[in-house]
Amino acid sequence: MTKEYRIETDSMGDVHVPKNALYQAQTQRAINNFPVSGIPMPTRFIMALAFIKQAAARSNLELGLLAHDKAHAIIDSCQLIIDGEHHDQFPVDIFQTGSGTSSNMNANEVIATLASSRANIEVGANDDVNMGQSSNDVIPTAIQVSAALACHFQLLPAIDHTIGVIENKIEEVGDIVKTGRTHLMDAMPITLRQELESWKTQLEKAKHGILQSLDNVCALAQGGTAVGTGINAEPEFAAIFANNISVSTEVEFTVSDNFFYNLGSQDGIVSLSGQLKTTAVAMMKIANDLRWMNSGPLAGLGDIELEALQPGSSIMPGKVNPVIPESSAMVAAQVIGNDATITVAGQSGNFQLNVMLPVIGYNLLQSIELLANSLTLLADKAIGSFTVREDNLQQALAKNPILVTALNPIIGYLKAAAVAKKAYKEGRDIIDVAEEETDLTRDELEHLLNPLALTQGGIADKK
Repeated sequence: MTKEYRIETDSMGDVHVPKNALYQAQTQRAINNFPVSGIPMPTRFIMALAFIKQAAARSNLELGLLAHDKAHAIIDSCQLIIDGEHHDQFPVDIFQTGSGTSSNMNANEVIATLASSRANIEVGANDDVNMGQSSNDVIPTAIQVSAALACHFQLLPAIDHTIGVIENKIEEVGDIVKTGRTHLMDAMPITLRQELESWKTQLEKAKHGILQSLDNVCALAQGGTAVGTGINAEPEFAAIFANNISVSTEVEFTVSDNFFYNLGSQDGIVSLSGQLKTTAVAMMKIANDLRWMNSGPLAGLGDIELEALQPGSSIMPGKVNPVIPESSAMVAAQVIGNDATITVAGQSGNFQLNVMLPVIGYNLLQSIELLANSLTLLADKAIGSFTVREDNLQQALAKNPILVTALNPIIGYLKAAAVAKKAYKEGRDIIDVAEEETDLTRDELEHLLNPLALTQGGIADKK
């Protein structure tokens, strides 16, 4: 089918734009110039741009720089985008100009078209929607705002939910004793409470790291304009803008204490990405523990049984695999890879501008969304729903030769090692062999080798 076009003009001349498109010439140039991935900027990023343009219009209205009718037409048009409308009008590829100018102009043009229609007056993309702004402070601010919103309203609640599920599971199964493992080999006993609380602590510390990073992320670049000096923006603009966008997003944003820092570097975002990587590492640890504990059902560890969610093989009937932990582990790998991309992109701050902003924004927001979704699935479909195979745990505990560690202070390391080797070789319970090979009575051994008592640490005391 032949598309119908209209002619739009910018500083470089005429451009053919689809007749019904809300964007204008500069967006179309970007579409023509960057047919790279077919992947547009994320929805949250587009919404952040709308929040920014809306707050800027309010700020310029307060400063007496923007006429009332134009300002409110822009504000209302931005709200449509914030509410999820017209996102198909943001087709610019993520692999575009490094400043993200194409995405900034895409937003300016779409909002200008909508506002002009609403107010029945001409609203300019550059002069009105972009008033007091530059792509060089808008795009870093969009990364900051979108990341902060995604963390506050998506990732942090997902972490809290996962912690809550772990806490509930601890109450359910925490007192059960199992064989601990180091180097994937049998070690001293622990309780499931101790094992699960280590997962909980990993996530709590990951959350703390994210919150610390967000303090820096929420100090906005907006107001620095082209190079950090604030040229073409009123000195009061940045503070008024920060207040306006804080009100509209319900997240507290402040003004950066150094715009040159925000434009020339992306260190705050690199730091946040590092904390997302830490969260991914924690999630992978939990996922892999679950996979190992579930392994079997006959030839593996068999500590737990994960909820059966789908057939595990196209050829082996009855096989069920740990699909949720596997999915989580892949997400963790993706987030770790995204962090590597963000790290490389973050060092591309040449003088007064970082020139890999779109790919930073894309990878950061993908990491946040993947982690939030995956943690929720891991919590609800793996951690919260697994059952404990107590018979397997007790059988392994009784024959665990490492229990003799508790006898070291009484019979010595070498004698304890001999007992352990004999018990393992003969496949017998450790307490039976220790009774034969030492002068300790059965009652003393039952006291010394009590698995639950051994989970509490300390030095064995013969009674």
